[in-house]
Amino acid sequence: MNDAGQGYSGEVLRVAVAVPLPGLFDYLPPKNGGVPQRGQRVQVRFGHRQLVGLVMAVGHGSRFPRSKLQHVGEAIDPIEQRVGEALLALLEWCSRYYKHAIGEVVFGALPPDFRKPTSRWPDPPTELSITGEGCERLAQPPGRARAQHRLLAALEHGPMPAPELLAAAETGRPSLAALIEAGWATEQPARPRRRDPSEGPVLTAEQGQVLDAIRAAGEGFACHLIDGVTGSGKTEVYLRLVQDHLAAGQQVLVLVPEIGLTPQLLRRFETRLGVAPRVFHSGLSAGERMATWAAAARREAQLFVGTRSALFLPLTKAGLLVMDESHDPSFKQQDGFRYAARDVAVKRAHDLDIPIVLGTATPSLETLHNARAGRYHQHRLVTRATGASPPAIRVVDLRTRRTEAGLCPDALAAIGETLARGEQALVFLNRRGYAPVLLCHECGWHARCRQCDANLTWHRAGRVLVCHHCEARERAPDVCPDCRADALQGAGEGTEQLEQALGRLFSGTPVYRVDRDAVRRKGELESLVETVRSGEPCLLVGTQMLAKGHHFPKVTLVVVVNIDQALYSADFRALERMGQMLVQVAGRAGRAQAPGTVILQTHHPDHDALRTLVEEGYPAFAGNQLDERRLAGLPPFAFQAVLRADAPDREPVRAFLQAARQAWQGRGMSLHGPFPAMMEKRAGRVRWYLLAQSEERPILQRALDNWLDAVRRLPTARQVRWAIDVDPQEF
Repeated sequence: MNDAGQGYSGEVLRVAVAVPLPGLFDYLPPKNGGVPQRGQRVQVRFGHRQLVGLVMAVGHGSRFPRSKLQHVGEAIDPIEQRVGEALLALLEWCSRYYKHAIGEVVFGALPPDFRKPTSRWPDPPTELSITGEGCERLAQPPGRARAQHRLLAALEHGPMPAPELLAAAETGRPSLAALIEAGWATEQPARPRRRDPSEGPVLTAEQGQVLDAIRAAGEGFACHLIDGVTGSGKTEVYLRLVQDHLAAGQQVLVLVPEIGLTPQLLRRFETRLGVAPRVFHSGLSAGERMATWAAAARREAQLFVGTRSALFLPLTKAGLLVMDESHDPSFKQQDGFRYAARDVAVKRAHDLDIPIVLGTATPSLETLHNARAGRYHQHRLVTRATGASPPAIRVVDLRTRRTEAGLCPDALAAIGETLARGEQALVFLNRRGYAPVLLCHECGWHARCRQCDANLTWHRAGRVLVCHHCEARERAPDVCPDCRADALQGAGEGTEQLEQALGRLFSGTPVYRVDRDAVRRKGELESLVETVRSGEPCLLVGTQMLAKGHHFPKVTLVVVVNIDQALYSADFRALERMGQMLVQVAGRAGRAQAPGTVILQTHHPDHDALRTLVEEGYPAFAGNQLDERRLAGLPPFAFQAVLRADAPDREPVRAFLQAARQAWQGRGMSLHGPFPAMMEKRAGRVRWYLLAQSEERPILQRALDNWLDAVRRLPTARQVRWAIDVDPQEF
């Protein structure tokens, strides 16, 4: 068809490009060379930029005339390194379900180096072995070839990768090259390095029943929820299942919520299974992530452990997915491509027709609802694997009580008694810094963030005020900026204040603070955990970094300083998360033989939800929360999507959302707002939203498709930054 027509009828490539625009972009095949195939990267011209795109389809016909279409460059990757069909199909589903631009979904899931046209997969790992001629040369005196002789001596004990070999022989690559050239050593693909696995503990009757039930379900898709109290041995069940699939030659992916949990898990997996897991998370370099990606695609490794982003590794012989602490909010991506890793993991397991295991002591209400509906198989572990009793919980009423650094006399006395017995205590407060606010006792001035609707947190040690929402920092004043009085003081408590107070009150005992300010360097948390596990009496002070996954056998007392903020929050998920956090942090107490105690300080000891949690446990608490959600018509009994918008000023945001509301045509469902976000101003931008809700997921999905097409055409859409968030977790 010529340019006078309405389009081009020849062969075109549909290409995904990492830009925030919906749909794929039409390009012509390369001028020279073959036609790139689905899943291959190509270099494209996009506007005035040269970008890397991914071919998503090869078709015929475009609505644009040929004169408007440009040629792509030749395929960047060989055909055997293209992104696989199963992963492409998952990413296309993610784009449709979460209503996010396909290009950003694709390149958000791939390693960062995939955006560079010069990036390539690393070469497959190799190792060197000594040859027969090399053995003969080793039997002779070194002579002038001392470096080669040391290399041969190192290889005498077995094949070694080049970096390890060079380090062992204390020489450089020229000597190694000379060794190979002489025929004394040969290079070949590296074999997976294994060691003898260790014997695991004898399973409890409950663990054995859960393991047998999951094995009996077979190899096909099934979603198994291991709902086990803290310390019940969920990880040991994972290990047995992983062992089964590794023995069958399959690949296994284990997802954890935070990078900080990976070191101890890696050691345990390697010791028990004899296989070193490959790791994938955002804390690795781009090259390290590319190497793990290639190892997955080439089946060079079987076992992978990582955070949310590891979900998209190209598993070519998958056998099992495991998600530890599956309730954790960090499994939801909160910016850019907003996806819920738990839901996508279940979808991926379904597509691959393999089982998935969700493990947690505090299942999310959505997960429990799916289990009650029969979509998930629920397996309960109600006793601790060590035989230890659950910790006793004491609720302390803070009303009319005097406190020191937030701790009442009962808590301080219990800490002293615990240390006197040679045990360890953990004090939990999910607030960093010395005090949540610095205020003037004379005039009432208090330090506010200029960019957010939030107070600045006072970090006394560095004499600095910090916003924990936008990371703005400024020096703390010496006197009140308003009245010039020397009357500035902190209000409330933070982990820094607790650390100092406990260090003063229990001066002979080490106090270790665990939060993002105190633990920053790589390996620092791991080293601290090992110190605590040595068993010497100590005090731990920290935030939620301490609440997840750690096993401290000598911790027998946990003090929760305050949880009152969650009891009356406007966020309907606040009580659920409060319950999960309390159960998780309480589970650090009494995990070995010595009994554990939890002291919970609150100004609201008679709150119904809190009393149910303490007296009847998490299952009853979660059941009540589900009943309340059903009556209120809230998730998981309804499905939601939020249209978020932000700008430096309020008026453009409100105007855009009002126009978006007028464009809404959804029937059989509701639209609420516009409303300001719970923190209206953050990082200098005003944030509002519209909330769409339906009792039927398909109805919501269809309505969003039609609505978003209209929203994109609004004149006000270019005056704000906006995004859709399907299945939102925060407001």
